[in-house]
Amino acid sequence: MKDGFNFKIPAKMVLFLLTLLFAVLIALSFFQSSVTDALSNGISAAVLPMQKGLNRLGTQVFTEAENLVSLKHAQEENERLREQIAALQEENSLSEQERYELETYRELYDLDQEYSQYEKVGARVIGKDSGQWFHSFLIDKGSEDGLAEDMTVIAQGGLVGVITAVGPHSARVMSIIDDESNITAMSVNSRESFIVSGDLELYEDGHLQVMYIDRESEISPGDKIVTSNISSVYLPGILIGYIDEVSVDPNNMTKSGTLIPVVDFEHLETVLVITTLKNTGDDIVE
Repeated sequence: MKDGFNFKIPAKMVLFLLTLLFAVLIALSFFQSSVTDALSNGISAAVLPMQKGLNRLGTQVFTEAENLVSLKHAQEENERLREQIAALQEENSLSEQERYELETYRELYDLDQEYSQYEKVGARVIGKDSGQWFHSFLIDKGSEDGLAEDMTVIAQGGLVGVITAVGPHSARVMSIIDDESNITAMSVNSRESFIVSGDLELYEDGHLQVMYIDRESEISPGDKIVTSNISSVYLPGILIGYIDEVSVDPNNMTKSGTLIPVVDFEHLETVLVITTLKNTGDDIVE
């Protein structure tokens, strides 16, 4: 009797089976890698363009959002700057106006001191006749303020004109450049009298006419000219201007020429009215 059952696999068979197993595993491994790569490539091909598009869209949206925020901030900053600029311009305008008014008041004060022997009333120009020059204009003071006809008006260091009509709260002034104006004047140097006549055409060049100067007079360019003490209306010694030129008239008996007034009759805003009348010498009181 034989001992037990004894089954033996030949060594060649074992080697063959192992080789087959390894071959199958290698094949499976290769196949799985190919399938995986194919699937991966397919998914990548489908997903990557979408991902890129989403990335671009996200970037664009983010950029637009940033731009909107920046624009809003810029608009707010611009508005703030505009408000600051407007405030500065208003402040600058007020400063210039205040400075101009201060200079005007200082000029009037200096003029008041220069003719301190006379009582005066300050007034503002509120209207004028047509044309470029202030040859006839209105002021905001009248009889209620103590003003009367024939009162002398001064500004900017010299003679402006004379009051020709008065209402309760306003008055009309005829300036020395008006065609109807004739002033008996004199030279401070020679003390000789003559006539300074208004001429709107001549004032286009900034001059007034000087007439009836004695042939032997020593009046020359640069001489200071003031109102004469023999004037029928104007108070004496008020500065009119300076001689520009003088020449002998064709009659060979008199001289004539031109004078440059000290007052700028293109820009008049405030004046002083001397409340002393030449014809009476009495102060007008309220």
